[in-house]
Amino acid sequence: MVTYHWGVDSSQKVTTDLYNCVLTNYGKPEFWGRYLTRVEGASDGLDQEEIQLLHNSGTKLLPIYNDFKRAVGENEGRAVAMFASYHAKRLGIRKGTPIFANVERFFEVDSDWIRGYVNYLYNTDFKPGFYHDPTEGNFSKAFCDAASKDPLVADQAVLWSAEPDPGVSKAQAAPTFNPAKVPCEGNVWVWQYGRDSKICPIDTNLADSRLFEMLY
Repeated sequence: MVTYHWGVDSSQKVTTDLYNCVLTNYGKPEFWGRYLTRVEGASDGLDQEEIQLLHNSGTKLLPIYNDFKRAVGENEGRAVAMFASYHAKRLGIRKGTPIFANVERFFEVDSDWIRGYVNYLYNTDFKPGFYHDPTEGNFSKAFCDAASKDPLVADQAVLWSAEPDPGVSKAQAAPTFNPAKVPCEGNVWVWQYGRDSKICPIDTNLADSRLFEMLY
């Protein structure tokens, strides 16, 4: 039976203070989404100290890669996947963990890029994932086009939906898992249901147990 797990993500580094802020105000995060590299103006890069803090606290890591500005072309998709897997390996992230490419709603995105990302990661130690907005922007069309050309896309990729956004909540008050989905087959196994907490600099999420088991 599928169960759901509550977690958060942050662009800021996870410190003891930030972890305790979440613990005190929202509840214990079962997983924490963090960016693999530092991107100026967007994210602090993950480090070993953070991974240790999360693991010592009984919280799994959900890795995100965001060091790209558009998602067009198979070669670019493969290149992004190559850099993402390099940084995941550098940080000692366990084999079989999905790495979520952060595809913003305003990005250019096409089916060739998605296929490039999926196929490259399929042949590495990691699984492909996509953070995306299924309702705004071009991701849904690009993903479904890619899936229609290559069954590996729908089968292997894990989708992290950013919609709808009913708002940040405590773990115990999380909504029923009901993310917006792409209009084709896809493993929508994680939902960012609340963004930009005013109390701690985090977003709140629910993950399907099938994804949760794969997290590091």
